[in-house]
Amino acid sequence: MNNKIDFTDCPRVAGKAYNGANGKKIAIIYNNEQYMIKFPPSADKKPTDLSYTNSCICEHISCGIFNMLGIKAQETLLGTYTVNGKEKIVCACKDFTADGSVLYDFCSIKNTIIDSEHNGNGTELTDLLETIEKQTFVDPVKLQKHFWNVFVVDAFLGNFDRHNGNWGFLYNKESNTSEIAPVYDCGSCLLPQADERTMHLILQNPDELNARIFHFPTSAIKHEGQKINYHQFLMNSKYEECNDAIMRIFPRIDVDRINEFISSVPYLTDLQREFYTVYIESRYNQIMLPTYEMAMKQEIYPEEKK
Repeated sequence: MNNKIDFTDCPRVAGKAYNGANGKKIAIIYNNEQYMIKFPPSADKKPTDLSYTNSCICEHISCGIFNMLGIKAQETLLGTYTVNGKEKIVCACKDFTADGSVLYDFCSIKNTIIDSEHNGNGTELTDLLETIEKQTFVDPVKLQKHFWNVFVVDAFLGNFDRHNGNWGFLYNKESNTSEIAPVYDCGSCLLPQADERTMHLILQNPDELNARIFHFPTSAIKHEGQKINYHQFLMNSKYEECNDAIMRIFPRIDVDRINEFISSVPYLTDLQREFYTVYIESRYNQIMLPTYEMAMKQEIYPEEKK
């Protein structure tokens, strides 16, 4: 690949810091624009060959797919950064607050709903939808559409950590206006803790692959107290807005285009390219396609929604 970038010697931006628990983050200037460099967090203490997760790679691929599907996401670049003689693959995210906009995550917005008994961190679906309806930062109808669009794509990519702290709004102080922030923090998609052994196992054993499609990862959002199983929820969704999102998103998915994109991503091994290609195609065929067919059936026979 000839598109490899070394961010090590890029100027640091003084006085800029970022929140978030997963991995270290710094602000740098690259090609005269401000980027947030995300370092991969350490892998969990499990039997694994990974010292660091693949979250930076997963973030880059997933944000690229969101943008392909017409849902504005942060612009990202993969590169390397050397610290204490150790070179790490990092994800550079163009800073969408560089113009002075302020990012308010959904957790902080949720806390403004003072007549709610739930706190900002709660991820019960009915509570989230109530907050979307009551908040006054952006048009509730527009926000609800965005919420379900992101939920459907997260289901496609297997995101297990879309909590209230990693999506939100941008507020412009000068114009006193708010808008939905680009999708960000997608490093929990595409099984970021899968090492080579796990990837081989999933590729060689259909049961292992199916387990990671039909059983886990689950959503961080809860329905009736339980984390949502993507396949079960989408196939049995009684939420018309969710079915509408499926109808919008599925026709935009071009698997061949996604495969071409993955083939162009730098730093990936042949095994990783095969794994991400197979995993995405499998979720497309096993989750997205039957869900779309079900939604189509409900459009034709709306009485079956009851």
